Amino acid sequence: MKKLLKFIPVAVLCVLAFSAFNKDEKVKIFMIGDSTMANKDISGGKLERGWGMMLKNFFTEDVVVDNHAVNGRSSKSFITEGRWRKVLDQIKPGDYVFIQFGHNDEKKDTARHTDPGSTFDDNLRRFVRETRERGGKPVLFNSVVRRSFAASKTAVEDDDKRDNSSKNLVEGDVLIDTHGEYVVSPVKVAKEMGVPFVDANKITHDLEQELGVEGSKKLHMWFKPGEVASLPDGRQDNTHYNVYGAYRVAGLLADAVAEAVPELKAYVRHFDAVVAVDGSGTFFDVQKAVDEMPAGKPATILIGDGEWKKPSVAKDKDITFVLRSGAKWVAE
Repeated sequence: MKKLLKFIPVAVLCVLAFSAFNKDEKVKIFMIGDSTMANKDISGGKLERGWGMMLKNFFTEDVVVDNHAVNGRSSKSFITEGRWRKVLDQIKPGDYVFIQFGHNDEKKDTARHTDPGSTFDDNLRRFVRETRERGGKPVLFNSVVRRSFAASKTAVEDDDKRDNSSKNLVEGDVLIDTHGEYVVSPVKVAKEMGVPFVDANKITHDLEQELGVEGSKKLHMWFKPGEVASLPDGRQDNTHYNVYGAYRVAGLLADAVAEAVPELKAYVRHFDAVVAVDGSGTFFDVQKAVDEMPAGKPATILIGDGEWKKPSVAKDKDITFVLRSGAKWVAE
């Protein structure tokens, strides 16, 4: 049986929540970083996601997220490859730039390696200084943790392999740091230059530690052979997030941004599920999202851009749908 669908246009939410701001232009957030933040290829049912790919779901449509993070890049290679110049040329006064590097600055190859307290800090200072020269507002993040419950000597190199070659090591109950001083540099530069700082390392450390050895695998690209079609041989990846992990982390970091950058707090929002065709949501299908919502508990589902068939909602479910401005229901 079908239930009357609750419908709250995003435009109405924006008017109610942001009339006091009275802004004509949208807030722009540029993101620069590595694979833990980057947008991902979703072809062939691929499940890897970066937390930056999910971040737009945690802001109203008054905020535009432009994610320039790229797999495998360090603060050094992001500059030398011209990627920073591309972002810099687009920054306008009032735009935000979210900066998160470290995973690949730790790598040994000269194309990417930087040293904390030295070249790494210098690159972070450059991002901050040049953003401000354009009238932009930099926000520094340190690296999210790796899921490392074993004393691995190859944890850093395993990032590029997309597999944990230390999988035969015995894991303990305590998460082990793999970043060292690379998570300290953003803190120091933020204090030195008066920049908002988000402690992504602590936030993700606490999440992984709370979930524990087995539960934390659910955040990452950790699959048994044959478990998912896109990874017939399975994968044991302690660095990169799957759909669930990226969404959880993006939500936590959005809340942290709201505290570090108070002027963005009113724009932050949360949903129980997000349906999107571009892989930025937790589901591709509205009916699947509805079916996964628990009975007897109110739930809100964000519907991404596109045309969608109205789902069937059981009587014991209380679901509110919020449609983005580019989304609409179509007749069956």
